[in-house]
Amino acid sequence: MSVRYLSCGDTAFSVEFGNEISPQINGQVMALHAAIGQARAAGGLGGLVETVPSMRALMVTYDPLATTRAELQPQIDALIARGLATDAVGRKVRIPCCYDGEEFAPDLAEVAERTRKTPEQVIAAHLASPFKVYVLGFMPGLAYIAGLDPTLYLPRRAQPRVRLPRSTVAIAMDMTTIYPFESPGGWHLIGRTPLWMFDQRREQPVFLAPGDLLTFERIDRAQYDAIAQKVEAGTLDWSLFYSDWSELIEP
Repeated sequence: MSVRYLSCGDTAFSVEFGNEISPQINGQVMALHAAIGQARAAGGLGGLVETVPSMRALMVTYDPLATTRAELQPQIDALIARGLATDAVGRKVRIPCCYDGEEFAPDLAEVAERTRKTPEQVIAAHLASPFKVYVLGFMPGLAYIAGLDPTLYLPRRAQPRVRLPRSTVAIAMDMTTIYPFESPGGWHLIGRTPLWMFDQRREQPVFLAPGDLLTFERIDRAQYDAIAQKVEAGTLDWSLFYSDWSELIEP
């Protein structure tokens, strides 16, 4: 495996696995991220502060008073040489999404027209896409989720919106995302989930993590409102979305 090390100031360096975005390269990044975590848990890699995965590289930060890049790099080389388990399966997360109406899906009709589909076909393609979280970025809790059905590929909007609602589900290029806060955005808005991607009331405020495998599941407005009410009240059992949340929307 060919990797490249780049210094990032005097407290970090980057381990780069390639120049393109692909499941294979991102799998190597996440595998090294996990291997370093295991090595640290076993008492190794003294002075290392944290690792931050990106699409194609892993940022390694360290305490310059405790170690150096010259000391850490050979240890990371040794982890890579042992082989990285890139076939590790991430958490399986099920995301309820409402695609109904102009309020929740203002760009659905335009996406359908530009991809030569009906709105229902766009929804079906989004639901069937094999999604995986690559990285988090832009704002706390925003996940870049790859795997969008190729027939839905579109560039970002020529004119970004100044404000769009929290929990909006959007697509652009080969990705989908869920906006964690009301914010500007230039992707195509095709639905909304009642879930909050960031909630400081939770023990772990950020809902998604790199490596998660996502499935979107369609709900109607009444089902959306039922889940949203629990989210607002802080009574939602978030663990259900790693297993079965059907009880939340049963009559």
